[in-house]
Amino acid sequence: MSLPPLVALPAALAPLSNRAESVLRDDAAHAARLATWPSARRALLPRLSAASDFVSEQISRDPQAFLELADSGELERRLGVGELSDQLHATLADCDEESDLARRLRRFRNRQQWRIIWRDISRQADLTETCRDLSELADASIDQAYQWLYQRHVAQFGTPIGRRSGQPQHLVVLGMGKLGALELNLSSDIDLIFGYPEGGETEGVKRSLDNQEFFTRLGQRLIKALDAPTADGFVFRVDMRLRPYGSSGPLVYSFAALEQYYQDQGRDWERYAMIKARVVGGDQVAGKQLLEMLRPFVYRRYLDFSAIEALRSMKQLIQQEVRRKGMADNIKLGSGGIREVEFIAQAFQLIHGGRDLSLQQRPLLGVLATLEGQGYLPPVVVDELRQGYEFLRYTEHALQALADRQTQMLPDNDQDCTRVAWIMGFEHWPAFHAQLMYWRGRVDWHFRQVIADPDDEEGAAEAVHIGGEWLPLWEEALDEAAACRQLADAGFAEPTLAWRRLSDLRSGPQVRAIQRLGRERLDAFVPRLLAQAVEHAQPDLVLERVLPLVEAVARRSAYLVLLSENPGALERLITLCAASPWIAEQITRFPLLLDELLNEGRLFKPPLAPELAAELRERLTRIPEDDLEQQMEALRHFKLAHGLRVAASEIAGTLPLMKVSDYLTWLAEAILDQVLALAWRQTVSKYGTPRRSDGSLCDPDFIIVGYGKVGGLELGHGSDLDLVFIHDGDSQAETDGLKPIDGAQFFARLGQRIIHLLTTQTTSGQLYEVDMRLRPSGASGLLVSSLGAFERYQQNEAWTWEHQALIRARVLVGSERVGTAFEQVRATVLARPRDLPKLREEVSEMRAKMRDNLGSKETAGGTASNAFSATAPFDLKQDAGGIVDIEFMVQYAALAWSQQDPQLLRWTDNIRILDELEAAGLLPGDDAHLLQEIYKAYRAVAHRLALQKQPGVVSGEQFHDERRAVLRIWRELELH
Repeated sequence: MSLPPLVALPAALAPLSNRAESVLRDDAAHAARLATWPSARRALLPRLSAASDFVSEQISRDPQAFLELADSGELERRLGVGELSDQLHATLADCDEESDLARRLRRFRNRQQWRIIWRDISRQADLTETCRDLSELADASIDQAYQWLYQRHVAQFGTPIGRRSGQPQHLVVLGMGKLGALELNLSSDIDLIFGYPEGGETEGVKRSLDNQEFFTRLGQRLIKALDAPTADGFVFRVDMRLRPYGSSGPLVYSFAALEQYYQDQGRDWERYAMIKARVVGGDQVAGKQLLEMLRPFVYRRYLDFSAIEALRSMKQLIQQEVRRKGMADNIKLGSGGIREVEFIAQAFQLIHGGRDLSLQQRPLLGVLATLEGQGYLPPVVVDELRQGYEFLRYTEHALQALADRQTQMLPDNDQDCTRVAWIMGFEHWPAFHAQLMYWRGRVDWHFRQVIADPDDEEGAAEAVHIGGEWLPLWEEALDEAAACRQLADAGFAEPTLAWRRLSDLRSGPQVRAIQRLGRERLDAFVPRLLAQAVEHAQPDLVLERVLPLVEAVARRSAYLVLLSENPGALERLITLCAASPWIAEQITRFPLLLDELLNEGRLFKPPLAPELAAELRERLTRIPEDDLEQQMEALRHFKLAHGLRVAASEIAGTLPLMKVSDYLTWLAEAILDQVLALAWRQTVSKYGTPRRSDGSLCDPDFIIVGYGKVGGLELGHGSDLDLVFIHDGDSQAETDGLKPIDGAQFFARLGQRIIHLLTTQTTSGQLYEVDMRLRPSGASGLLVSSLGAFERYQQNEAWTWEHQALIRARVLVGSERVGTAFEQVRATVLARPRDLPKLREEVSEMRAKMRDNLGSKETAGGTASNAFSATAPFDLKQDAGGIVDIEFMVQYAALAWSQQDPQLLRWTDNIRILDELEAAGLLPGDDAHLLQEIYKAYRAVAHRLALQKQPGVVSGEQFHDERRAVLRIWRELELH
């Protein structure tokens, strides 16, 4: 947001408006320079003088320096990147004494403070520029003061050398809080932590120092250079209390000591603080290594919903302090203040940042944008938080501009109230205060939705509503008879079984092994679960399917906190598990999927293909290229999460069957695209790049072809992938790497790598089962075929059933050039002239074999006289009149007639091939539409059965008309 323009200066401030100008006019030379100022700058001077005591006092103290700043033009322009640092470097260039260093740093800081306040109050700089300039000023001051002091310190005490590496050591200065996030305010202190890479001692002097002592003394000198008040003021107040053990701990730590501390003793508030840590001075390279070492402490790889409890506790402590000290008017710490917006953003970062790397960033406004973009918070909520935060930060700057004093308290006198209101663009204090309280109210409301305890301020009645009535039953305060009566009265059909399930959970090994905190969380969660379960039509089914999940996560109780904190997520869990045991099993096996239940809009609206691919690409680009374990986990989590979204959408009715298959197929394609990229990169890094027949390098001249369900865009939940790998490199030519191998070996190992990435079991399962038996010569053939070999096989050796399979084959990912060549081979093979009687015979024989081997034994694959009886089964896929009959008819038609009508080869899915058969007049329109509707009806039932973890078999009394229609059309095509 931007502030309203400055209004006319209130009469009450008129006496303050001429302070600065009168000082300048007292000297004739100064007055002459003042007279040359542009009118716009002249008009601003009395306004700035009235607004800020700091500006007036500094001009009185050093009018010459202020005029030089004005003459530079920097009051009217934004500084370029690095310009401020360059100016300070020039300022310190000929500095020889430590006292002179302190003086120059402070005068430089005052000059920049003039400029920043002038531009902020006059609306020439927005909030982002002001915070950036202040943070860059701190960065430059810290680093350049350090570099200056380090040289003198080394000359006095020697060069610190690492005992292990033998290399010179430098201090690493971490900036925390607002400095780390480039969000400093006008009078902020700076929170720092000092570290150095490794122990050792100094060299080059007679009496060496231990590295710890060397850097402790150097750190003390750096703090003094920045913090000690002199006649020129200070540079920045330095706060070192965020270091391990706070004020009682050493000033400086080795990296090993820092890592050990945070691993063993790091507290939740320290994780919160470390989110914004940034290297602001000293050794940047070593500093990045330190932050990488500490990243696992800050961001847990699992869903860490317990972080919200820590943030809530911190907020409660702050609120107690606010009440104790009477700080309700504190716009940072009070209700609806700046800290609450920060807590909201950082709650999501701590909870989800271990898996969603886009949240691993420092600036708050950037985090809010990500929360909106990734669907964690609705746009309207993010917009209100952003506007409220910016208004509060502008107010903070107005308060601090008055006297360059670190305060977030609203003024307690009329003059300062008038000044703050005027700086903020309001005509009077009541108008400003009303707007301030509006934004504080909105921030507080959103804070309560995210952070506040759902039991707080709701009273005993609300506690009962969210499960209090079930607490005695869970804690065994009731005997079995009373507990069963309560369960029966609440709607459980089998109360004794429900009681036994709860008892088994309570006394089970998983629950007995959990620690106190976990048990407390379980005791808080189970009554909530029971309260919501009885609201469901089938509470017995809810317990049957949800309690295994509770048992599975009992020792990782952060998941229970997630569900306790989010009644909506618990409600969605109950609904989905009751609707589908497949979903219940997925979530129980992979509890990280609970994260998906938090956002209802995202859960029931999976992204389209381009968004899906872009999201996966973005996730993987944030992972180091050499971290294969994390890449594989990211791929698997991505597949699990989006698979759950599709299943949830199917159950909710927001996705029809055809779209379900589309989404699952797009998901497979997005994953295969990234798996191919990973496998290619890894194989090339090991062996070099293979060559084409003309000697040029492949890039990658490799395709993954999908057959069957993935080829026909008909994937279901849990479907495997029928794949064929094809390359168009030179099989004989060697790769260009340090360990060269021939092209045939290279592409074989690339194929093996792809299969490894897809099928390896990790903690998040495997990506897909892969079936490669449709490749040339089946299981006995090469894993990867050259394009030429594939064509020769299809032309000369392939069976008719292999050509039937080729109808559903399409390029999923890989080289566009090779993909186009494959399509040409496919079209040539499939469109060749065929002996129709022989074709009918071969198709019919293959269908009969499948029916005999895979169909229902009781009805001879649906051909016996009892096939339509109520007691007989009907296999939706394999029995006569089922899915495979329709597929075989479509494949027969494409092979029989594609020579005369190539459009039949345009598509690989049955629905659109049937459209083409109708359009070409090769199949009556009524029959084509009938087959499409029957095919979709069969598949819809098969999908529902899959979600129920049941085989694709229904009672023989179902689908009589549909089966007879399929068999009629089968006969009319002269198939037998």
